[in-house]
Formats: sequence, structure tokens, C-alpha cells
Amino acid sequence: MASQLSKFGKALLRRRPLNCSGEETQFARCLSTLDLIALGVGSTLGAGVYVLAGEVARDKAGPAIVLCFLIAALSSMLAGLCYAEFGARVPKTGSAYLYSYVTVGEIWAFITGWNLILSYVIGTASVARAWSSTFDNLVEQKISGFFKASMAMKVPGKVLAEYPDLFALILILLLTGLLAFGVNESALVNKIFTGINLVVLSFVIISGFVKGDTTNWNLTEDDYTSFIIQTNGSRTIQTEKEFGVGGFAPFGLSGVLSGAATCFYAFVGFDCIATTSEEAKNPMRSIPIGIVASLLICFFAYFGVSAALTMMMPYYQLNTDSPLPEAFTYVGWAPARYIVAVGSLCALSTSLLGSMFPMPRVIYAMAEDGLLFRLLSKINTRTKTPLLATIASGIVAALMAFFFDLAALVDLMSIGTLLAYSLVAICVLILRYQPGTLSSSSQSEKLVELVEGEKVAVSGGDSGDEYALELEDGPLRETFSAKLLFCPSGNNPTEMSGTIVYVTTAVISVVITVLCVVLANCLTALLAGDAVVVVPCVILCLFCAICIVIIWRQPESKEALTFKVPLLPWLPLFSIFVNIYLMMQLDKSTWIRFTVWMAIGFAIYFFYGIRHSSEGRSSRQNEPALQSKSPIYTRDVIDSDVEANSP
Repeated sequence: MASQLSKFGKALLRRRPLNCSGEETQFARCLSTLDLIALGVGSTLGAGVYVLAGEVARDKAGPAIVLCFLIAALSSMLAGLCYAEFGARVPKTGSAYLYSYVTVGEIWAFITGWNLILSYVIGTASVARAWSSTFDNLVEQKISGFFKASMAMKVPGKVLAEYPDLFALILILLLTGLLAFGVNESALVNKIFTGINLVVLSFVIISGFVKGDTTNWNLTEDDYTSFIIQTNGSRTIQTEKEFGVGGFAPFGLSGVLSGAATCFYAFVGFDCIATTSEEAKNPMRSIPIGIVASLLICFFAYFGVSAALTMMMPYYQLNTDSPLPEAFTYVGWAPARYIVAVGSLCALSTSLLGSMFPMPRVIYAMAEDGLLFRLLSKINTRTKTPLLATIASGIVAALMAFFFDLAALVDLMSIGTLLAYSLVAICVLILRYQPGTLSSSSQSEKLVELVEGEKVAVSGGDSGDEYALELEDGPLRETFSAKLLFCPSGNNPTEMSGTIVYVTTAVISVVITVLCVVLANCLTALLAGDAVVVVPCVILCLFCAICIVIIWRQPESKEALTFKVPLLPWLPLFSIFVNIYLMMQLDKSTWIRFTVWMAIGFAIYFFYGIRHSSEGRSSRQNEPALQSKSPIYTRDVIDSDVEANSP
């Protein structure tokens, strides 16, 4: 029984070996660095810039919304840097799914990939409905009026929409056809729409600074009272709720932090760049540059638009649904609303394309590894795209946009995305302290065994790999002692130091999760100094500090990469904390839906994926060869194998 459980546990945590020097990709390598930057900007700079700024400025932060976007950008940059390092390490399709597979094991890879699929499907459907709604507003609700009158769906509950959105369904199917046709064509359309969007936003920013007034960043209660009297003298003055205390940050520090948490989701989308590794011309260089550059461009756009908006009109007068058209009307430039509408449609188009682009590539990567149905891993020889995965995911997203009210499901996107961000940060932290390199230098599989205190590598090709270098450094099999936690034996990582970091990272991840649960549910009691909450928080923080010191003391890998996350282990750990804390802010109903989605995923994995996994098949094929040898490897046996395989 124990051996069966051990075998099952090893199957869940088996990791995929990575060979970047093997056969050439089946995808078309045609994306330049500019294409990746445009893809990242288009995915990230969506409808949020046209709507979110007004909502956060009016209800949460006032003019201090510029600080909200600054804090959110810094938090997103942490995740972006982790993705950038993996883009430099792993030039393969799969994004966070593949990163998890090669680092922390198969079950975590499946969880990550399954949630990424959910995020992309819901994101695609919700953006398509937003596009349809925006266009409907331009034609004065004639489209929605027709469907409500002729095809209304009056079903109890909030699952189905008021009417089937045929416009959104057609839009998704059209873009599915575009993506299936080829990557070059999709990238060209994305660059055109992204360029138009950036031109419109530049117009908004310049206009705002020309027509704006800095006095709107220092409003007083008298200004608010005068506005209420002029607009509606009988209306009750709600100073605390609508105005706060005035000035630059009318709702204080809590308002700024609350606004920053909302603004964080405006930067979600850059991770689609990581799925293009096998389609980029130079992925190890282009992906880090694309991620960092797209986040910087999006930050300046969000910062500039929010600053211009709050200077054009008082924050308490902003319209949360359409702030920019109202602001231009306020300053006497009403016709500019049509320019804003064009920019909004272009932004939604690029955001939709950005949600749809990575979806079939994650499905393809999982299907190729056998964790999903292998039929979905077929690559069309003419278009060089995963055709079946593209069509299947497009149809599912189109049907969701057609039938469902997605407002209640959008938070599920956040869980999937934040979970992926957290796992990527964990993987970066683990890999930077492991010995050797992530990929092998030859295509033949290496059999690594510990023999007489030394690690010996036997391969069918060149024996001068990374392990041969480690033999000269001395014995690699170390006996664990508490001293190694704070005083490692050398300057180069060993198997023992790598294991210490692996285990310590797992421990600190659990501790951070518990701490975030406490903070999310007992923050008021903590600020009030309640000992029942303060003491556990202090203990958890001490555990975190000890774990950080242990990781920090271990020797770091000297492997040369085109990009590395700076300030290890601080930045990845802070990224993990931010992501998990934001996950804990989501409500109970969202977590219940997440549980249902994961139950479906686990059913697929345990009834299909675990048996059809490529890694599982490989290990089963290797078992007879290993069992045919003596269970105890002697130096004579190893040496004879080396001589037989040497040139």
C-alpha cells in the first residue's frame, strides 16, 4: 500500500525534462520584438483605460488615481520580471503551464494550464460582449432593443444573459478564423488596431493637459457644496461618501490602496507574450523585452489618461460608465467623443485578440504532453497554427458570449491569472538555486545515479555535460545538517542546497497563504491591535523571515541568461504575497465556482491525463531497462557503460 501511494505521489510530481536544442518547432517563427510588444500592449491596454480610470477616481482615490496605477504597475512588474526570466530560460510554447511542469511537477502544471484556459475563455467572451455593448451604445441601443424584443431569455437567476448576443458570437468566430489563418496576419491586424488605440490615447492625454486645470487636484468642501447646490439644491449632501476630505487624495491611504487593488487587474494580459516562444524569431531576447516594454507603455498610458481626466473635471463629477466623453463635453469639446469611441473599439479589438491568441497555444501544449486530448495538438502544415485547438476554444468562447451573463464569472479570471503569476514566481525562485542547467546539452537521456559519494552521468553522446563539471568540485552527496540552512558548504549550488530551497519555498508559500487569509478576513481587528489576531500574524511573519534568510543564504546558480530577476529572493516572494493576497479578496461565490471548475479539471486529469501523460509513458518504458540492471550500481558497471558509449 505504501509503495503504491509513493508511486502515485511521484506520478503527480513528475517533472518534464526540457531540451531546447532538439528538433525545430512546428510553428512559424515570424514574430519580431515589435510584434510581441504590440501583442502585450493590445492585450493589456483594453477597455479598462476608457472606463476603469473614471470608476476608481470617483469612488476610491480621486486625483490620487495616478498613485494607484503606479502601485499597480510596480506589482504587475514583479510578475512581469518573473515571466521575462522564464521567457529567457524556456523558449517553448506553454507559458506558465510549461514553467510549472519543468519545475514543480505535473499536477501543478495541469492546475495552472486548466485555470489559464478558464481565464482566456471568460476573458474572450466578456471582452466580446463589451465590444458589442460599446457598438450598441454608438447606435443608440438599437441592436440590444431588437434582441430583447424578439429573443429575450427570461430565466431565473443570473447565469443566462437577458438576450443572446449574436453580435459577440459572430465577432469571436471571425477572429477565430483570423487566428486559424495564420500568425502573421493576426499580428498585422493587432499592430494596426494597437497603433490607432495609442494615437487616440495620446490625443486624450495631450488634450487633457491643454484643457485641464490643476485646481481640480486641490478641491475643497466649498467647491463640492457649490456643485450640489447648482445641480440639485434639494439633494442630500453626502460629503464623506462622494467627496471625502478633498485635496489630492480625498479618500486617504485606504482609498489609494483599494484603488490600486482594482487597477492591478488593468495590467493583466501581458502574459500572452510568454505563449509565443515558438513563434518569436528570437524568443530569449524578444520575450523579456516585449514583456517589460509593454508594461511600461501601458503604465504611461494609464498614468497619463488618469491624470488628464482628473484635471479636466472634478473627480466627484466623473461618469463611471463613460468618463472620457463626459470630460470632453465638460471642457467644451463634445465632438471628441467620437474619437474616443473609435479608440475604445480598437482597444477592445486588440484586447479580444490578445485573449484569444494564447488560449489555443496553452491547449496545444497540454494536449501535446497528453494531459488533454491529443487530437487538440495537431498543427496545420499550411498555416503553422494549432488549428483544432483554435477552432474548439473559439467555439466555446463564442457560445459563452452568446448565452451567458459574464458579470458573475469575470472574477474567475482573476483566480486563474493570479495563480499562474504566483506559480511562475515560485518556479523562478526554485530554479535560480538549483545546480546544473534547465536543459540538457544532448538529445540522449542521461541516467544520473549517486555512486560512492559522487554523481556519475551516463549518456549516449558527449559525456562532458554540466554534471561532469560538478565532479571536480567534490562530493555531491551531502548529509543534511541544520548548519547547511544558514552556512552552505560552497559558493556553487548543490543537490542539497537546491533541495533546501525547494522545501523552504514550499513552506513559505503555505505560510504566506495562511497570513493572507488572516489579513483578508481580520484586517480591522489587526489594525485595532486585537491580540488574538496580532500574535498569529507576528508568528507567521517570523516564520516568513526565517525562510527568507534560509533561501537568501543558499548559493545561487551562475547560469548565464539574457535576463534575470533582480533582488532575489525578495522580488519573487513579494510577488507571491501580492498575488495571493489579491486572490483572498475575492468573494465566497467565486471560490465555489472555482471549486466546481477544478472538480471538472481533476476528473479529466485523473481519468485521462495521468494515464496518457507523455512523461508517464516515458517512465513506464524506461522501467524494464532499469530493472534489468543490478539495483546497486558499481563503479565497474558505470565505467563499462561509459566506455561502450564513448566515441
